[in-house]
Amino acid sequence: MKFIHSADWQLGKPYGRFEPEVRAGLSEARFDAIDTLGRTAVDHGAEHVVVAGDIFDTEGPEDRTIIQAISRMSRHSCRWWLLPGNHDFARNGGLWDRVRQRVSENIVILSTPEPVEMKPGVWLLPAPLEHRHNLEDPTARFDSMETPGATLRIGLAHGSIRDFGSQGETKNQIAPDRARRSNLDYLALGDWHGTLRVDGRTWYAGTPEVDRFQRDDPGQALIVELSTGAEPSVTPIRTGRFQWLLRDWMVSDQAAFDAECELLLGAIDAPTTLLRLTLAGITSLGDRIGMLGRLENDIGHQLRYLDVRANDLVGRPSEEDIANLAVEGMLGAAAAMLNTRIESGGVDAAVAKRALERLFVEYSREELA
Repeated sequence: MKFIHSADWQLGKPYGRFEPEVRAGLSEARFDAIDTLGRTAVDHGAEHVVVAGDIFDTEGPEDRTIIQAISRMSRHSCRWWLLPGNHDFARNGGLWDRVRQRVSENIVILSTPEPVEMKPGVWLLPAPLEHRHNLEDPTARFDSMETPGATLRIGLAHGSIRDFGSQGETKNQIAPDRARRSNLDYLALGDWHGTLRVDGRTWYAGTPEVDRFQRDDPGQALIVELSTGAEPSVTPIRTGRFQWLLRDWMVSDQAAFDAECELLLGAIDAPTTLLRLTLAGITSLGDRIGMLGRLENDIGHQLRYLDVRANDLVGRPSEEDIANLAVEGMLGAAAAMLNTRIESGGVDAAVAKRALERLFVEYSREELA
């Protein structure tokens, strides 16, 4: 038995903090990931794609989101097995009734906790979420699910094997040894957005298209091969278009910064990269302005998205900076006064640093003009 294990599509995710152009690209990539999964299934001889929850971002997506999802799945020859998660949980008269009215024959909605025979001897045991937060283990029912003549038992669930950093009472908690307890050959999980091996028979597929600054890896899915009595063969495969990178640079001058920029650009595909960059260090005011200027006027235009955090990049005026300001008389006197306050420390030093930088920026703008 060979199949694709995916999860956490979250179709219809709004990406509200981004500009419209970026938002549109990220949203469309999530639909394109369905086509990637369908092609991957065909290329690797997998007849089935199991999706472990959160196909949609909310329980009330727009009709266009539903129709786009169904249309994308319908044009591929594989069979799609869809499990409601905590974002798109199953309830009477809700989302999945709307989906069910439109689905084609190759799409199966697993909205009830009843085992389904995928092919002779191969049983799928689903644990759909009926509420956003469930205090009980949604996979506990697997123990009592009957699968007559089973040669392979595959569990499909959405929840946490462990606490991934959430605050308060853990919801949708799944026993970490569920595969052993319920005699499963494989347990396909969703909820954690990165690919994660829990044990040889228990995996999180991760999201096919990354949606946050959390890890460098692009979106992935898993190609799973099962044989009776053997440990599963699990192969991660890239499905995501975009990479979301977190970088922290300690820089002391423009040359060091430019070197970091060249290394970055040489290692990525800029148009498909979103970057959150934190800068730290002590440099001249001129270099600080030059660095931020390059980010705003060059690097930012090459990347899909750039978020710069430069509060810890301290600009100190060089003697040349002060000398340049001194030729302007009153400006020079103001700069010297601010520099004295900076050197003396105290409660006004931080304000004086910002004021001196502002003074230097305005002076530089006048010089360029």
